[in-house]
Parts: sequence; C-alpha cells; structure tokens
Amino acid sequence: MSTPHPHIVVMKFGGTSVEDATAIQRTASIVASRAQKGLSPVVVVSAMAKVTDQLLACAAAAFAGRGDRDVAFEISARLRTRHIDTASQLASGDRLDALFAIIHRDFDVLDELLHGIAALGELTPRTNDLVVSFGERLSSVMVAAAFAEQGMASIHIDARTVIITNDHHGKAAPIEHAIEAALTELVLPLVDEGKIPVMGGFIASTPEGTTTTLGRGGSDYTAALVGGGLHAGAIEVWTDVNGIMTTDPRICPDALRVKTISFEEAAELAYFGAKVLHPATILPAVQKNIPVWVLNSRNPQNEGTKITAVPAPCASPFKCIAAKKRLTIIDIVASRMLLAHGFLKAVFDVFDKHQCAIDMVSTSEVSISVTVDSNEALPAICAELRQLADVSYEGAKALICMVGEDIRGHAGIAAQVFTAVQHVNIRMISQGASEINMSFMIDEQDVEEAVRSLHTKFFAAPDETVFDVEARVVTA
Repeated sequence: MSTPHPHIVVMKFGGTSVEDATAIQRTASIVASRAQKGLSPVVVVSAMAKVTDQLLACAAAAFAGRGDRDVAFEISARLRTRHIDTASQLASGDRLDALFAIIHRDFDVLDELLHGIAALGELTPRTNDLVVSFGERLSSVMVAAAFAEQGMASIHIDARTVIITNDHHGKAAPIEHAIEAALTELVLPLVDEGKIPVMGGFIASTPEGTTTTLGRGGSDYTAALVGGGLHAGAIEVWTDVNGIMTTDPRICPDALRVKTISFEEAAELAYFGAKVLHPATILPAVQKNIPVWVLNSRNPQNEGTKITAVPAPCASPFKCIAAKKRLTIIDIVASRMLLAHGFLKAVFDVFDKHQCAIDMVSTSEVSISVTVDSNEALPAICAELRQLADVSYEGAKALICMVGEDIRGHAGIAAQVFTAVQHVNIRMISQGASEINMSFMIDEQDVEEAVRSLHTKFFAAPDETVFDVEARVVTA
C-alpha cells in the first residue's frame, strides 16, 4: 500500500483564475498562503480563459480552406501577443527573457502545425490534441515563472511526463498505475525538497510520448489524478464562485452555498448540469477517500464547499437543484416487440453505435422513452431505430434534477415536489435506483420558473449545519 501524504494539497486553478496577470498574481498569493501553513502545494492550471476555444478555432480555420487560413494565423498572432503581454507583467530580467523565448518558440511550432494542416487539408484528432495542448503548456510555464518572481520555490513540470493515457485522442483514458509511478518518480522528490511543482491540466501523453487530452473540463480530472497518485491530503478546485450552490444564482439570487456534500451528490450534480465540477474529478478522489474542496480564487477567505465520502446529516430533503438544457426526448413505440427477447438490447445498441449517452429512461408496456443530449447524430439514430419500431422525438427539453441523501426516506416528498411545479407540464419522471436523485423532464422555456418554485419550497428554512444561511441574512 502506498504511503499517504496528508501534507500535500493539490490546487487546481481554472481559466478565470489565470486569465491575466492580476488573476495569476492572486493565484500566487493563494498558493503562498497554503505553503505558509506548512502544507506542500502541487499546482495544476488550465489554459488562460478562452484560449482553448481560440486554439480549436485556429485548427478549424486552418483546415477549412484557403479563405480561412489567414484567420487561423490572425488568431495565433493575437494569442502570442496576449501571452507576451501577460508575461511582461509577471516576470523581469533573465526570467522574463527565458519566458519570452519559450512563448515565441511554442507559437512558432504552433504556426508550423497550422501550415501543415492547411497544406495537407487534414485535421486528425491527434493533430487537434497537439494544437489545443499549447494553452496549458504556456499557462503553466507563465504561472511557474510568476511564482518564482514572488520568491516561491516553484518548478515547472510538463504534465505530459506524468499524466499517461491511452491513445483515444480528444478524450483519453488515464493509465492510473503509470501515472502514480511517474508522480512518485518525478514529482514527489521535488515536493520533499520543498519545491512547488506547477503543471498544466487537461493535457497528457501516451506511453510512447504522443500528446493527448482528457476532454473538456479535463483540468479537474488532472488534479484528481495527481491527488490520487500522490495520496494527497486534499484536492482544492479553485473557480470563480464560492463553491457548490443550492441552484444557479443567476436563476435564484437567494441560492445558498452548500458547506458540505457527498461525493455521490456532487457527481450527480456535475453530470446533470452543475458546471462547477467535472464529473470525472470525483472518481480518483473517491477511490482514495481524499476530500475535495471547491473554492473561489476571487474570494479566498470564503470556506467554499467540502466534498466527502460520507454525507453530513441534513434535515432538508434536498441539497441542490440542477438543470440540464438542450435535451431531446425520443419515444420508441413497438406494441408487439417491446417484450420480445433482445429488443431492448437492439435499441440501446443503436445509441452505443453512435456513442450517444442517455440521461433518463422511462418504459411502459408498449413504449420506451429516452432523453439524450441534442446532437447531430439524432437523425441517423432515429432512422436506425425506425427499423425496429415507430419513433418520434421532441427537442428543446430540459431535465430538472433534485439531489439529496435518502430522498426515499422522506414520506410524501414526491407530492411536495410536483405540487411546487403543478403549473408546469412534466413529460417524464424518474427516481430510479438512486436514493439521491429525483428527476423530471420539462420544456426548456419553463426551467427558470420551475427552479425558482422548487427553491422557494425546499430552501425556505434550510439546515444551518449544511447551508450558509448567514450569507443570505447578510445580503438580504
């Protein structure tokens, strides 16, 4: 069994936490505060805000054809200038010269890649991963330099040397035993020397050294993999909100910060629309029983939300309300075939073939209804399903997900939920095998009204041990 390192704290900072020189210096102060408490930080950073999207646009423009090639190089030039301008505010002297050299070298390589894409008229997933990797490669170098400029013993680590994956480009799967071995060999000795390793999130490589990525939101995943591989004492995910909220504060201004929540509840919320956390972040932390904190880099004094394996007792039936939009309901009606052997398998094989995830399933004696993310594969999926049964579908739907421990233990809870939204048309209902999730489908246009009604009903008198009620009193 590997040795736990309770003094190590893995700190992940998202794009808005490293979006410019001011944000990076704020990040440096937060990391320094952890070191001053006797902790050993290991830092994971995303690309600067919006850079990933711009790199994807670069690659797409280079691939699109002669008329768009100039656009690709214009985007690259703007990104080069942005990184140079930010670096000039973070470092000085020889350190700044070294930083400029790295930035120019990387953008020269990127421009060569774009020329290659344009000349060949080909953009493979492998090449796309390489193009998009420059965001984290550059941000991590700049953050490490900014830390050093402030007297911190930072050292840059190329994440591709420690996060090892398969070759499924665009959403590679980690090889966890290889990651743990690399972290033990390359990162742990640096921590033991009092250094602060800084690496990019999201990016990785195959055992052969080919660049891969973990998929969108993958910087959270990197932090969890690093935390799990080092057997850290905690993982901190620094964002631009005060933690996990009872619902989207843009819909409900009186939404409350949740002080503590279980891994299971957080995973449900992440999957069903809460953008604070990437669902995969949870898994390596659960496996090693490492608490995850969600914190606000713009308000570091706030306690944030603690995510733990065992949920805290809560008098309220629900912790949070999440909404997932842009869903489609597919109705599959086969009066003679539904109970026939192999029919359900044939239906789900169609979704599997198109790599289309299903959010919710509801069945009757003659029909199956499923909900999926609206995507370009929908017509092809329905065409194949029509070879098995009658099929119809409706778009512009949304899923409302109510999350809380032991929902089934609260008598009459379903009646309370549906009374609160009795003025909204409900299309599908699911409580399923999970005791922590009650979900239903409605029209997208009704989401805000439904969420507000449910929040008013279930968070009028919240449990003060679990929710930050004081903040509501202060802002009221």
